[in-house]
Amino acid sequence: MVKTFVDDLSEKDKRRRRARSLVGTSAGRPDDDFYRTPPEATHALLDRERFDGIIWEPACGDGAICSVLAERGYDVLATDLIDRGYGEGGHDFFSSPYTAQNIVTNPPYKFAERFVRHALDRTTGKVAMLLKLQFLEGVKRKALFEQTPLRTVYVFSKRLSMYRNGDRDGYSTGMIAFAWYVWEHGYQGSPTISWI
Repeated sequence: MVKTFVDDLSEKDKRRRRARSLVGTSAGRPDDDFYRTPPEATHALLDRERFDGIIWEPACGDGAICSVLAERGYDVLATDLIDRGYGEGGHDFFSSPYTAQNIVTNPPYKFAERFVRHALDRTTGKVAMLLKLQFLEGVKRKALFEQTPLRTVYVFSKRLSMYRNGDRDGYSTGMIAFAWYVWEHGYQGSPTISWI
């Protein structure tokens, strides 16, 4: 049996490390929360939603979502704070002068709520965010959902494998439930839940 550092930890320390990992401070978490979106996730969204006008992808990474959007005939504006060789690198979403009819993105989870609020301020059509299902939880988020036009939550029945730092060898094995959250300006009423 191979002994690891974790073997030397007390049970209390092991529980604490697992808890920190769930909130985003684990040692294996990629820089800037870069998890490449599998193409089937974007195809699943586009099989259910139509977008009119330009789609801005403000956390475009290496172009995973953008490539599918372009393949499906959409005009795409691609930006990212980190230059990963696709789109306009070094572009801070939160200080950007850009606007668009729509935003579709898989944002860094630690900034998810901030991304949602800012995206709604910078669009006139729809905002679609690929987020953890647990994003539905919390008092603060309840207020977000009551104040914004969330129309549909598309829950993945089969968990997605997300590629850590864009590397297929460093993928996450589908341990986290994800959903597409779709806001639509002008929508009134309660959101619906559907399954992919």
